[in-house]
Amino acid sequence: MTTGATTTASDTARPGAPRPRGGVARSLSDSLVVARRNLIRMTRIPEMILFNVIQPVMFVVLFTYVFGGSLTVAGTTDPDVYTNFLMAGIFAQTVTFATAGSAAGIADDMQKGIIDRFRSLPMARGAVLTGRTVADLVQTSITLLVLALVALLVGWRPGSAEPTNAARVLAGFALLLLLGYAFTWIGALIGLSVRTPEAATSGGIIWLFPVTFVSNAFVDSSQMAPWLQPIAEWNPFSATVQACRLLFGNPGVGASEAWPMQHPVTASLLWSVLIVVVFRTLAVRKYRAAS
Repeated sequence: MTTGATTTASDTARPGAPRPRGGVARSLSDSLVVARRNLIRMTRIPEMILFNVIQPVMFVVLFTYVFGGSLTVAGTTDPDVYTNFLMAGIFAQTVTFATAGSAAGIADDMQKGIIDRFRSLPMARGAVLTGRTVADLVQTSITLLVLALVALLVGWRPGSAEPTNAARVLAGFALLLLLGYAFTWIGALIGLSVRTPEAATSGGIIWLFPVTFVSNAFVDSSQMAPWLQPIAEWNPFSATVQACRLLFGNPGVGASEAWPMQHPVTASLLWSVLIVVVFRTLAVRKYRAAS
């Protein structure tokens, strides 16, 4: 009787003892811890945030005052029309260029051995990369907010071509952040695949130039060479830009029969989710094999 009672008491969980967490809960908790670590690191290096804000602001000013009035949009060369046409493209370019920062940050952690330390800890495998991408998303949100204020100062006005409302405008910014988050997973894979942060920075940004410029971001794709138009219209970047123009009520590109241009919001969501699924899988697999 005494032995049985002792065994029963020992098998009973002690009051206040932590219970084992499930896989999803553990992954979420570990991801938030890593995200907090990266956000603290960003606040201690304020020039990272400063330079990330300055670059897109320069793009806004240069494109608005250099190209405004020289390009035809919606049948006119009115600088104000081009400014409203341009901003969705600048916003999308800004969130996608965060890819280079993600790639460089992860490559730097790899070079310093921090990734190896994380791998030795009892934590969810994907948490390190998820935490990093979430932290980058927060930084991108801050940059996007500042950029939107600058855009308003240079003449961007939601509803300039079609009526809109606050909910639609916020939905447009949500699509932009989803695209930016999707692209940070591409950056994560690049950062795990190269040896130095310098190579990661170059590898994280060089492919973005054809993606962003062979699109409808800065010019109407209908004015491109015939063989280039389908590439621009089926570009995931173009779908988000077109969706944002629709939601912002700004001038869009000319009529196109391409499905992404006819259903830009749906196309933007599908492209972003597909990129996250594919590149998160590849990045986590690379992380498990990294040394």
